[in-house]
Amino acid sequence: MLELLAPAGSMEALRAAVQNGADAVYLGAGSFNARQGARNFTVEALPEAVRYAHVRGAAVHLTVNTLVSDRESPQAAELIRAAARAGVDAFIVQDLGILALCRQIAPHIPIHASTQMSIHSLEGVQQAAALGVSRVVLARELPREQIARICRNSPVEIEVFVHGALCMCYSGQCYMSSVIGRRSGNRGQCAQPCRLPYGYGRFEQKYPLSLKDNCLAGYLRELQAMGVASVKLEGRMKRPAYVATVTKIYRQAIDQGQVTRRQMAELATAFSRQGFTDGYYLGKLGPAMFGVREKDGGASTPLPLVEVPRVPVHFYLVVNRSAAMLAVQDPQGNVCKTAGPAPEPARTRGLTVEEVSARLSKTGGTVYACAGVHASVEPGLNLPAAAINAMRREVLDQLTALRGRRVQMPLGKYTPPMIYPGQKEAPGLTIQVSATEQVTPALLAVKPRCLYVPVHLLDRDREIYAAAARRVRLAAVLPRVIQDGEHGRVTRQLDNAYELGVRHVLLGNLGQIPLARARGFALCGDFGLNLFNSRAMNLARRLGLASATVSFEMTLPQIRDLSKAVPTEAIVYGRLPLMITENCLIRNRAGRCSCQTGAMRLMDRKGAEFPVVRDGDTCRSVVLNGKKLYWLDRLPDWQNLGLYALRLLFTTENPREVDQVLQAWRIGAAFDPGSATRGLYLRGVE
Repeated sequence: MLELLAPAGSMEALRAAVQNGADAVYLGAGSFNARQGARNFTVEALPEAVRYAHVRGAAVHLTVNTLVSDRESPQAAELIRAAARAGVDAFIVQDLGILALCRQIAPHIPIHASTQMSIHSLEGVQQAAALGVSRVVLARELPREQIARICRNSPVEIEVFVHGALCMCYSGQCYMSSVIGRRSGNRGQCAQPCRLPYGYGRFEQKYPLSLKDNCLAGYLRELQAMGVASVKLEGRMKRPAYVATVTKIYRQAIDQGQVTRRQMAELATAFSRQGFTDGYYLGKLGPAMFGVREKDGGASTPLPLVEVPRVPVHFYLVVNRSAAMLAVQDPQGNVCKTAGPAPEPARTRGLTVEEVSARLSKTGGTVYACAGVHASVEPGLNLPAAAINAMRREVLDQLTALRGRRVQMPLGKYTPPMIYPGQKEAPGLTIQVSATEQVTPALLAVKPRCLYVPVHLLDRDREIYAAAARRVRLAAVLPRVIQDGEHGRVTRQLDNAYELGVRHVLLGNLGQIPLARARGFALCGDFGLNLFNSRAMNLARRLGLASATVSFEMTLPQIRDLSKAVPTEAIVYGRLPLMITENCLIRNRAGRCSCQTGAMRLMDRKGAEFPVVRDGDTCRSVVLNGKKLYWLDRLPDWQNLGLYALRLLFTTENPREVDQVLQAWRIGAAFDPGSATRGLYLRGVE
């Protein structure tokens, strides 16, 4: 049966979701969830929320899906412990360190990989399963053919978002809000810069980053046939009335197998951005997917909630001369019993099975619906209606208490992670290029510890890189996103790189680990893995990574104190990638595929520019920061952090600019605040 998973940003929204047919709800508590703007739940309120849902047959999934620092880890551990005691049914996680912490403290509770993990391939699902995940929430960008393929071959459950807001960027890979305003989407504080107006080259009142809300209400039977385990509604920031409306309509669509025009109109009234889109699911990308919220309205007033009898129960009654006994059983096999007063001989007409059944069926106002009465009534006896009603109330009260009871399982203790100190020597230099022209003679003369080159360039310009490989160690950079349909092209490129002598791969997604390892490459973890704490770094060691790149959302003290379980590097120069988008922004503007011809620029209302380039040889767009990260004048600040390398990231630079940066590296040229930024290494993120 397809699970309907609804959002609960508050207790009112939880009630709205459950009373309107949700099989499960997902909610946040405390500081470690990706919707800090929602009302959320306190740790103290969790037991009552779980009890409310469990009594009514709904599961509760707790979102612990933000990046967590080492200093915050003990607090996160207490949340995990408290949630386990409250009886939550699953943890939804992004951070690999939190995944390890959940397994340490509450190994009996299933772990779901959040969409923030950016899992978009079968290999990613399999790698998550190997880490102990029992369900994966797929990236929203996947078309139905790939969802079906993943479901056919997945070792774990698959969950799919079917309704609600779409992020422009692959979830978990958006750094725009944090880099420009310190409000990190990976920390639950996204300021939604994608919903603001931008222009191409100059500011215009256009919205090239604002997608319409997703709506797959018409494809639920198809998703169920594929083998999808759960369909998810977005909306923890939305009002309870919105949750009630959307949950009710999706419940009806699942049960009835279709959605009506009237129901679609109700969904649009509840909330939309100039309509809805199913573009990702159908593989039809482009401008039609974009829209903005034109007015507030729709589901704004709370709906009155009437208790819906969700739980079918069977009554078993025995009435004989010596006793009256009643039992009730729910679908989970819970049985509760009670005894009533001894029956008396009937003066006129004796009690009948029909009368008993009518009395026991009156479960209105409770969570229970009578699914059947099995009665054995000895003739010629009388039992007052009040006694039968009292017995019914008694067994149902017992059943409610039993269904809401928390079974306490043994919990593990929090232990600090092992800290690997890293190297004592000064860090070396690594360089990443995005164009062959950037591999200048001056760059090769620097002899970096590693030169990171996009894998498609290694394949295309083999002679150039064969010569370069005799002077420096090369590593192939994989595209940030490799959907299943692209594996053939990428594996061919990897095989050719291996023949060239390349033995290292820079990767930023869990799904790329088995892809590269199967071909004999050493694995270098990039920033896309979001390694933010020591447990995550230690897990990277267990995954067999040869090196790892720290998140550029960290501060210098956090990097200093981080476990260097594998050789660790940090990016100190370059335009940081703020978004990677499945929609090609250049094509959306021009109406034709021209992203290979060069970069274009978005400009916001404040005049800030954001270059847009393609991701490798794909038609995905990468939005870059207009200001370059620059630490070349303060390299001594990085000397005692335990790092093995500092990386220069070249994106839009021409050969002359590359050589100028290398000269700046040598002499420690001054910082220009007009064109450069220190990034987040000093100020951190919220």
